[in-house]
Amino acid sequence: MERTHIAFFGRRNAGKSSLVNRFTSQELSIVSDVAGTTTDPVRKTMELLPLGPVVIIDTPGIDDEGALGNQRIERSLRVIDETDIAILVIDGSIGMGDDEKALLAEFKKRKIPHLVVVNKSDLGTAEVPEDAMVVSALKGEGIEELKEKVAVIISQRKSRPLVSDLVEEGDLVVLVVPIDKSAPKDRLILPQQMVIRDLLGKGAIPVVVKDTELAIALEKVGKVRMVITDSQAFAKVSKIVPNEIPLTSFSILMARFKGILDQSIEGANMLDKLHDGAKILISEGCTHHRQCEDIGTVKLPGWIREYTGVDFDFKFTSGLEFPKDLTEYDLIIHCGACMLGETEVNSRYQKAKDQGIPMTNYGIAIGKMKGILDRVIRFN
Repeated sequence: MERTHIAFFGRRNAGKSSLVNRFTSQELSIVSDVAGTTTDPVRKTMELLPLGPVVIIDTPGIDDEGALGNQRIERSLRVIDETDIAILVIDGSIGMGDDEKALLAEFKKRKIPHLVVVNKSDLGTAEVPEDAMVVSALKGEGIEELKEKVAVIISQRKSRPLVSDLVEEGDLVVLVVPIDKSAPKDRLILPQQMVIRDLLGKGAIPVVVKDTELAIALEKVGKVRMVITDSQAFAKVSKIVPNEIPLTSFSILMARFKGILDQSIEGANMLDKLHDGAKILISEGCTHHRQCEDIGTVKLPGWIREYTGVDFDFKFTSGLEFPKDLTEYDLIIHCGACMLGETEVNSRYQKAKDQGIPMTNYGIAIGKMKGILDRVIRFN
């Protein structure tokens, strides 16, 4: 499920942590009169009524000092990459300074929905923007109004369809979920869950099978509208599914959902142009225990060498680790990014685009290397 990332920014002692605790009705962040108590971004995944599924992020002060303070500021600014809604907290007794103005300009530049909130209203209000909200985390004043405004922003955020716009009510959709050593025990991965939920919401009929039972399923279930598979099984599945039945993957649907499909297709075509010794960054949005048949560090490099006939210099990152400077790379191949929000994914792809580095994702790259890219991005 896509969770809206709501991040609180501001100076030290502006009352960010107190406001976060009031906003969530939980003691998520340590509160102290000592400036700089929050030293690292604090993230909390939760269901917050009436907002729904969210990730709340409390950040260190943007006016920290010294070498360590600069590192904390850097971590705060890094949070902007994953922020869907930014809340800029201003100390009402001090007002808005250059630090806050710089942050506000960055939000506007990136087109991040944001609210300016003046905290400590009980201490008097200095000069602040006219459209700022006035609250008091100490007294709990203005908190419900803040939640209501955030709820409005969430409702206005445009979300691309995942798969529901490609099917009709009553359509049969076969989902191919290979069960191998890398498959999580007793559960489906997030994109598979999201596709099933979206299909059910449409009134379509998802049928989940392993790749080893796909041929039998296609014989028994009747007319199939679409087949969606794990990208790793493209080679096997594409030989079983008749050409007249649309075939794609969970990873490709995620690229479409997050708005980076076209850029990913362009990036995959770069595989035909890479020179021997080129540097390829393979990046994953989550962290997990890597096994002997890990797709990112083992399977993909092997497929790339097999497809191109040359060798490359592979580098790997995972989780929130994604380089600022991408210019040393000739190509970036990213996972399906199911664990990253749309803002974070688009930020990574935009960085690559700004620096002139082609970027694609696992499913589209695999489709290219298996010779079926045109087929798997044709959804009808």
